[in-house]
Amino acid sequence: MEQKNPNPEGARAPSDARPNPLERSESSLPPHFRPSNYEVPVTPGITREAYDSEETPTPIAGQSEQSGYFSQKDIDHALAASPGPVGVDTGEANFQAKIIEGAEGSKDFLRRLNFAVMGARRDSISEIRKSSPDLSLTGNIISATFNIPHSLKYRKGADWELKPRRGQSALFDAFSYLSSDDSPWNHTVVAWTGEIETPTDALSPPSTPPGTTVHLSSLNVLSRPVPINGETAPPTPPLVDGLWIPHDDIQRLEHQLSHDKKIKTVPVWLADDADGHDDDGIRLKDQARWRRYAEHELYTLFHYKQHEPTDGRAERVQWADYYRMNQKFANKILEVYKPGDIVIVHDYNLMLLPSMLRQRAPHMYISFYLHSPFPSSEFLRCLPRRKEVLEGVLGSNLVGFQSYSYSRHFASCCTRVLGFPSDTTGVEAYGTRVEVGVFPIGIDAIKVASLAWTDSVNEKYDALKKLHAGKKIVVGRDRLDSVRGVAQKLMAFERFLEQYPEWRDKVVLIQVTSPTNIEEKEDPENKIASRVNELVSKINGMYGSLSFSPVQHYPQYISQDEYFALLRAGDIGLITSVRDGMNTTSLEYVICQRETAGPLILSEFSGTAGSLKDAIHINPWDLSGVAEQINNALTMSDEQRQKMEKNLLSHVISKNVQFWIAGFLRRLVGVLASRKDVVATPLLDRATMLKKYRDAKKRLFMFDYDGTLTPIVREPSAAVPSERLLRSLKALASDPRNAVWIISGRDQEFLNQHLGHITGLGFSAEHGSFMKNPGSSTWENLAEKFDMGWQEEVIDVFQKFTDKVPGAFIERKRCAVTWHYRLADPEQGLHESRECQKELESTVARKWDVEVMAGKANLEVRPTFINKGEIVKRLVATYNSDVQTLDAPNPESAAGRNVEFALCMGDDFTDEDMFRALNGLTAPSDSDPEIEADNCFSVTVGPSTKLTLARWHLLEAEDVIDCVALLAGVGAGGGGASGGVLSMGEVNLAALSVVEDHIPETESKL
Repeated sequence: MEQKNPNPEGARAPSDARPNPLERSESSLPPHFRPSNYEVPVTPGITREAYDSEETPTPIAGQSEQSGYFSQKDIDHALAASPGPVGVDTGEANFQAKIIEGAEGSKDFLRRLNFAVMGARRDSISEIRKSSPDLSLTGNIISATFNIPHSLKYRKGADWELKPRRGQSALFDAFSYLSSDDSPWNHTVVAWTGEIETPTDALSPPSTPPGTTVHLSSLNVLSRPVPINGETAPPTPPLVDGLWIPHDDIQRLEHQLSHDKKIKTVPVWLADDADGHDDDGIRLKDQARWRRYAEHELYTLFHYKQHEPTDGRAERVQWADYYRMNQKFANKILEVYKPGDIVIVHDYNLMLLPSMLRQRAPHMYISFYLHSPFPSSEFLRCLPRRKEVLEGVLGSNLVGFQSYSYSRHFASCCTRVLGFPSDTTGVEAYGTRVEVGVFPIGIDAIKVASLAWTDSVNEKYDALKKLHAGKKIVVGRDRLDSVRGVAQKLMAFERFLEQYPEWRDKVVLIQVTSPTNIEEKEDPENKIASRVNELVSKINGMYGSLSFSPVQHYPQYISQDEYFALLRAGDIGLITSVRDGMNTTSLEYVICQRETAGPLILSEFSGTAGSLKDAIHINPWDLSGVAEQINNALTMSDEQRQKMEKNLLSHVISKNVQFWIAGFLRRLVGVLASRKDVVATPLLDRATMLKKYRDAKKRLFMFDYDGTLTPIVREPSAAVPSERLLRSLKALASDPRNAVWIISGRDQEFLNQHLGHITGLGFSAEHGSFMKNPGSSTWENLAEKFDMGWQEEVIDVFQKFTDKVPGAFIERKRCAVTWHYRLADPEQGLHESRECQKELESTVARKWDVEVMAGKANLEVRPTFINKGEIVKRLVATYNSDVQTLDAPNPESAAGRNVEFALCMGDDFTDEDMFRALNGLTAPSDSDPEIEADNCFSVTVGPSTKLTLARWHLLEAEDVIDCVALLAGVGAGGGGASGGVLSMGEVNLAALSVVEDHIPETESKL
């Protein structure tokens, strides 16, 4: 049956009534990508013929090959004008024509705008290199984003059809700028191809009807076949077994994208390795699967929407796809990466990528920018894969967010979920510091100003104003998903008409809702659309008439010209997002209102609210409050409106997309340069340590306990030694040439309980207050004569803070008192510990000879003359003078010898006293050293950037146990050395091979 032409003014020939097969192939696309959904004009009085037809060309064939994805251009110039929009080569003429039209219509404004945007001087890459020569920057930037800037249409054996992709306009404008001659950088984009439109089997003239309508979507949803059982949908026809793309066509697309003059792009092909790739081509099946985890799990949670509990099976499959997708991105980036390149990873689809890149290229310069909101820890903890997601992002050097609250949430989550120390500017993780910053994104102000005043836009603007003459226009343009607040906007507008009857028949809300590109579980698109349609019908039925509808709702895509005409025609811009990362509509509205100064009403939950301080901020959940602000905006004086517009326009022009990306890069380079200036403690050289150990006849070991021999745990009583550690310590202590001491803040009872059965160990408890020599069963109290009356005063202060901090508790020792907050809220505990320390230092510490020390999740008060450094001095002096203490096999040969090997390991502030004492003993100012510096190994446990007096570092307690096991000859499984080195870890095996100058035989036979 022939379908009626819905547009009688633009009548078409009968041959055009039915689309050709190429047009009908859109059935394989998601609804929001189908031209029939968005290529429909909505401006009243404007027909299809009013729009210029624009053919999307392909890059010119036969272009010369370049040496790589980065072109080598002159990089000594400064940043300049904004680039053109994302597009393909031959669309440039049409776009330039629009710019010329707009420029002629408002030359003065564009001239001032160019001056404002271009006025600031910006550094060239040579100046950046000069300021940070140690970075060895190549001048190349690799931007990793999920979707390429083009939507692709494939025809076998022909050039690919590239169309600008809808959405993410600010990000793509930033890519255009970085790729333009106005940027000092050489830029390329690594991105997924996106869902590729399935080609038709045969090509035919546009007017040729298809041979069959099987598997083709109906032109009208009402013309679908009605099933016999009206309650059940008709069966879905089986899907074709994927899209097969030959190798030649793959290379053709890669050539087109790599030689695109706007944005050079390297595509990532996503397919199952088992049946997707071979030498002949690639088969793409279920292309949307690669976005499901990010959109079902991350997007919804980041926008504060929580799913109902599930059995997790579907989530596990989606997670596997998400992980593999990030891995394929890492593989592709490493193909084009060169040392000195900068990699910028964008958005939640690629949150695992920074860590994957860091593992394979440890010295890569990596930054991550999240374009969506980041939730508080209460919401993020609902995500089953929360740790993996956070750890993935922490592979970056710099993490950027849209607003301060998002950055604060991220740092808090790293502390609460992963246990990493953090503050407002960064997170300490994996031996380094990950900086966190706020970088509000902008728009390309020059491009928007140029396109918003063309003749085509003017025509549509006049039509809108004529149609709604005498009425105030409230404009809204949102995607149709649950976080954009379209339903809240309609309910608030209904409340406005109810509260202010004088505005009825005088105000019209024009709401455009484009289909969302996010698949949602809880609120599918049709459910949201039904709710919106119900509200529209309700409002129009209650407050409308036959001649007027107060809400004009257009649920479809609109053209660029229509969009700018709508923003220009509005008297009020109304944005009611319930959770939003970046809303460019608000920024574009400000540009379009430069002449009429219509007020902007902006949700306080939008990511741009923090930047647009002069806009009218509203809570979209407060319907009466929104209605009141709509009335205030309509009655606002001209002077107030002009003042608001002036301030907003100044911000949007100055904080544009070029300012955003340039500032982000400048901060990244600054972070990288500052890291180069930090004096890093080298990683412990195990081979050198092993050689010195074997050569020595007198050896002294001094180990801290918590955080060194065992990892830090939330419950102190749970820090028990592992079997491998016990075997290693027993093996060391059994050698008569070794003296092994545990110097801990723990009390005697704990040390006796867990380590006392190893008779060859010596102990120092409570930071040096008590000592027990190897083989002895009695403890010596070194603070016996000291007055302990201060403890009651300290306990009173500690108790006051214990009452304030749930989970905190007091540990009273013989010579010290410790306040623990490991089980408390980490942020509250840290804050209250600082307050408690201030109070103790201003009271008890002034009356008594005690010191207040902040440890790892604890605060301890002890006498000042008792510390681990004094114990170290005492031990070195004792073993240097008393050879018989070591019970050496040949005391005569050891006579007069000092300690020839010393290993001291610790992790916190109290252990710095040991390192300070050892440094003094190895390099005294007035006598010979007690220990040769080359034979003394002071090792701190923690990052290389940690401020310490130690000469070496190890990352974690497990590394300490590995080193002790290496010296003791204990394998990875806890067994002895008699079985060979088969169970030895790779790092220890490498050190042993270096010392012995060959791979051990039992290993080489594998």
